[in-house]
Amino acid sequence: MASSVDGSVAYLVVDVTSGQRFARRADEPFPTASAIKIGILYELFVQVDAGREVLDDPKPLPEASRAGGSGIINRLRSPVLSLRDHALLMILLSDNTSTNVLIDTLGMDAINAHMQALGTSGYRLRRRMMDSAAAARGDENVASASDLVTVMDAIRTGRGLRPESQAEAIRILREYGPTSVRAGIPADVPVATKPGGLDGVRSEVSWVDVKGRPYLLCVMTSFLADDQAGEKAITEISRTSYQYFSRLSRAGVEGRLLAR
Repeated sequence: MASSVDGSVAYLVVDVTSGQRFARRADEPFPTASAIKIGILYELFVQVDAGREVLDDPKPLPEASRAGGSGIINRLRSPVLSLRDHALLMILLSDNTSTNVLIDTLGMDAINAHMQALGTSGYRLRRRMMDSAAAARGDENVASASDLVTVMDAIRTGRGLRPESQAEAIRILREYGPTSVRAGIPADVPVATKPGGLDGVRSEVSWVDVKGRPYLLCVMTSFLADDQAGEKAITEISRTSYQYFSRLSRAGVEGRLLAR
């Protein structure tokens, strides 16, 4: 599936139960597009748990944080929102203005430092959203599939987070609507996910909570000749992964019944 795409494709699938990994170029840095935002979400709850930030203190929108592209906040005249609201908009609508509010509040250096502390060797938040000058300099936001899976797994397990913060981060990540990964999975299966897209780039990192056999999945693409082909590849890899783990789940149930 990956080889059929006219472009570069990396993926990582992790069986949470056994630890088995299926990987292709999983440790190579790729442009993340909005998938980088999962690290910002994690850092928000770390700083809230440490008492450095207040989750539900509404504040006027700083003009310097406004950005174009995806989202709705930039279209509002004078919104007053809490960091929780900005986090939801950052994930649910991939709102770039809300993302900039969080980057400016939490600190880019603090976000990157905590990502490295988690064990992500290639996660680099190098610019705010829609910073064309930084992008022109080559300061692109990058990470590997392994990096993004590490962050998603930290949220899944609550590593470094209080239980209430873990639960809220998961709730926010499960709010997202249709995505390429979700398109390959039945609607009743819980999926925590964050996709991203730029011209020639499609990426998505997910935790698919198949009952009895959950798994983590990240697919990253770049240099795409056709963006829709990248999205299709993510969906095909997602569907195949789901079919594999759902069968393992059924086999586990059948094995337990036979043992009884």
